[in-house]
Amino acid sequence: MWWAMCPVDESPPAARLELRPLADRIRPRRLEEMAGQSHLLAPGKPLYTAIVSGQLHSLVLWGPPGTGKTTLARLIADYSGALFLGLSAVLAGVKEVRAAVEQARALWQAERRRTILFVDEVHRFNKAQQDAFLPFVEDGTLILLGATTENPSFALNAALLSRLRVYVLKPLTKDDLKQLLERALRDSERGLGGRGVELTEAQRDSLVQAADGDARRVLTLLELAVGLVESGQDMAAAVADVVTGGVRRFDRGGDIFYEQISALHKAVRGSHPDAALYWFARMLDGGCDPLYIARRVVRMASEDIGNADPRGLRLALDAWETYERLGSPEGELAIAQAVVYLACAPKSNAVYLALEAAMQDVRDYGSLEAPLQLRNAPTRLMKELGYGKEYRYAHDEPEAYAAGETYFPTELGERRYYQPVQRGLEIKIAEKLAYLRGLDARAREDEAGKSA
Repeated sequence: MWWAMCPVDESPPAARLELRPLADRIRPRRLEEMAGQSHLLAPGKPLYTAIVSGQLHSLVLWGPPGTGKTTLARLIADYSGALFLGLSAVLAGVKEVRAAVEQARALWQAERRRTILFVDEVHRFNKAQQDAFLPFVEDGTLILLGATTENPSFALNAALLSRLRVYVLKPLTKDDLKQLLERALRDSERGLGGRGVELTEAQRDSLVQAADGDARRVLTLLELAVGLVESGQDMAAAVADVVTGGVRRFDRGGDIFYEQISALHKAVRGSHPDAALYWFARMLDGGCDPLYIARRVVRMASEDIGNADPRGLRLALDAWETYERLGSPEGELAIAQAVVYLACAPKSNAVYLALEAAMQDVRDYGSLEAPLQLRNAPTRLMKELGYGKEYRYAHDEPEAYAAGETYFPTELGERRYYQPVQRGLEIKIAEKLAYLRGLDARAREDEAGKSA
């Protein structure tokens, strides 16, 4: 078992503590020391009650890096008196899971003591590896605590997820991070207390801003800055150095990625150019490929603006092409221009809804034949079969419109999928369609009168 094979560190406890990074040294030892997560850990909350009462249950801690998932898992084990075993889904597999199960069984039989198996990055386990947990979580052989930065709904299979309770950890607020900095500066046992480290309010703000809700990051930045000061640099310059080039949270394909592109799309749809620009900037700042955004902007132009302002689609395509020609950062301005234009443009999803309705009819009615008059007749046989017979060439009709003609399969009858909205160009389109439908109605009335 890998956790039993780690070499023993025989250095004095104080020396071992000093070797560990600040973020690890100052890890909370009581629930009261946890930064943030009051929605889970305030007295009276279900998770808090379960922890302090020792009522263990298998769970998943889901949240961004640096929000306390590993720390919370260790605290759960400490409060319950259970054995804590740790696995990394990056390195471990089914073999390690089985070894943990055997150790848990032996401990229970010998001491009636529970075992907590903490699996970091649990979303990296494949389906077979996740399935290996099922019987042992089900019968209580071990308590599974998973930690993930990915949405468990997508990252974990349904069978395992149904046996776990999901707790969502939130990014730490600026006040949370400032309290954490204060504790690190004041704690003389595990932190930096007694080393003469002083930070101005502006320097604290810089570290907190660069940490972007990540407790581990703010403590790492603080430790790096202190190291530079102890090498002879002044604190102001040291803080400026360590916060330079900070990148906000963005996972290029995970939950945050899709949350931000969704927010951008909804801001455009909601006609809010300022919010749309904010989310566009957030994605650029996080390292998103601008060409991906350009493709999504084209989708927005078609789905949400449509024929209310057909120029939007052309502008979106032009922005895409401009970025391909100019690259970054010049091309990003063209995408921003398209984003703002689409946000300000009149909105219509009429074509989007019309296509959905047409597709549903196709699924419901199957392969209906085209009416004979709509079929081409390039051969004599096809003409003899009636292909193209009685077809009315629209350009030969009054106003270039064959009033009363039908273009649907006979079995389907007339359908109206496209319902223009009363915004933008679609106002004019609606007027035109209403006029043409009036011509149809009169033509059919005349035809009915002739038949009578």
